[in-house]
Amino acid sequence: MKFITQILILFISITGFSQETMSDLLKKHNTKSIPYISVQELAMPKTEAIILDAREPKEYETSHIKNAIHIGYNNFNVETVSRIIKNKDEQIVVYCSLGIRSENIAKKLKKAGYNNVYNLYGGIFEWKNKNFNVYNSEGTETENVHVFSKKWNQWLTKGVKVYE
Repeated sequence: MKFITQILILFISITGFSQETMSDLLKKHNTKSIPYISVQELAMPKTEAIILDAREPKEYETSHIKNAIHIGYNNFNVETVSRIIKNKDEQIVVYCSLGIRSENIAKKLKKAGYNNVYNLYGGIFEWKNKNFNVYNSEGTETENVHVFSKKWNQWLTKGVKVYE
């Protein structure tokens, strides 16, 4: 019996069967070269930031944070942002589903000279999980959140998961 228990423990540790936390996920995929801002801090009335959505159009149309500007990921163009945000000292918060793609976009903004760029910790999933409102392409509050893929859907615990 002891041998079977040891084999089982070994199997679980090798396959990663244990529950990964949001922190573990972001440590695995991000470099932390861009500072995080929490959803609670972003939601505070005193926080005046330009919010950029680094997801694909279908994700943004399904739901986004109010007043977020869609900049995309696959077709991101820093010149487009430069036309929208002239002051490179403006506070900018970039988000995606979880905070992985947004870190990549935020790095490009930093490289282009933007000095006050943050990555939203946990992205729109964490935003929704903390009961903050999201809005569809018509500007109406919605419970729908595009989960990008079935792999990532586990991180959205509130709202309605949308895949297409």
